[in-house]
This record gives sequence, C-alpha cells and structure tokens, in this order.
Amino acid sequence: MISIVLATKNPGKLKEMKDILEEWGYTVQSMAEAGVELDVLEDGDTYEENALKKASEVSRALKRAGCRILTLADDSGLEVNALSGEPGVYSSRFLGADTPHVIKNQKILDLLWDVPKENRTARFVCVVAAVFPDGRTLTARAAVEGRIAHDVRGAEGFGFDPIFDLPEYDQTMAEIPALLKNKISHRAKALQQLMEALPAGGLE
Repeated sequence: MISIVLATKNPGKLKEMKDILEEWGYTVQSMAEAGVELDVLEDGDTYEENALKKASEVSRALKRAGCRILTLADDSGLEVNALSGEPGVYSSRFLGADTPHVIKNQKILDLLWDVPKENRTARFVCVVAAVFPDGRTLTARAAVEGRIAHDVRGAEGFGFDPIFDLPEYDQTMAEIPALLKNKISHRAKALQQLMEALPAGGLE
C-alpha cells in the first residue's frame, strides 16, 4: 500500500485529492496530519515549477522529521481565451492571494460582460508533481475544456468552479456532483496520469 502526503493547505484541493486517491486505494495524509507546518510561496512562472516547489519543500521537511514518504502537490489555473490565457498560472495570485474567490469570479465575469457565448472558451489546467524520498520527481499535466458562464452558479466545488461551464453537462463545475467531478476534472485526470506512471516496484 502506497502512503502519500499531500502538500497543500487549500481545503478544497485537499478534500478533492484525498477523496480521489483514497477511492483508488491509497493511504493519504494532509500536511497537518503528517506534522508539517509550512507555507510555500507560489512564485513560479509555470504550473510545473509551482507544483514541484511545493512537493519538494514539504518532502524535505518530512525527511528532516525522519519520515520518508511520497509527497504530492498540484498547481492549477483557469485559462480564458478571451483574456489571452489569463489568469493562467497566476490564478491563485489573481487580484491578490488573499482575495476571496467570490470577488475573483465576479471580476472575470465583469471582464467578459460583452463577450458572446461562443467566444467565452476556457480551460482548467492542472499539473500534479510527485517527489520521492530519494529526491526523484515526476509530473503529469491535464486539462478540461469549457466556457466561462454568464453568472455564478452552483454551491459545490471551490475556486473558479462556479463560473466554469461544462457544455456537455450544461452545468458549471460547481453544479455537478462531487463524485462526477472527481472523475472528469483536470485534477482527477492529472492524478490518474501521475499514479499510472509511478514505478511498479518501490518508491525509495
């Protein structure tokens, strides 16, 4: 059985990733459960840089505490075509890292107030990084295509989910059930790619 520590303090990401991985049979701990209290600054220019930085710093903290365990982190973002791909890798820093997402979501809607439905295309992108106890790293990237809705809809999910419309379901990412989201989301797809690429024998 593979044990994993998730290098995130984002409660939405933590729950989503933990639910997905535990359903697949992995033993998962949060940073707090593993005894790590660490704030990692996301200052990279790519999703890969940010995900690897978070996983690497938490992995080093775990090793200093005598714990050798696989560490995972993700970095994700919303890329809006009508905004030239913004906010993209800077999604968590959009309008300020501490700005509530209700304000961030409304700002996106305001920027697109006159953009017609066919030109509101966007995608969620996620990169998941793994850091092994011996320092080896592995990353996987996935995306989900959709559109920016014309209003905020749904109480599920987190972040930009309430304004990200999934045309095939005629619902936003915040309206679909969590069980479905955990199968089709960018984060679920990246996690699946990563876990399928893990070495067959041993993680040391």
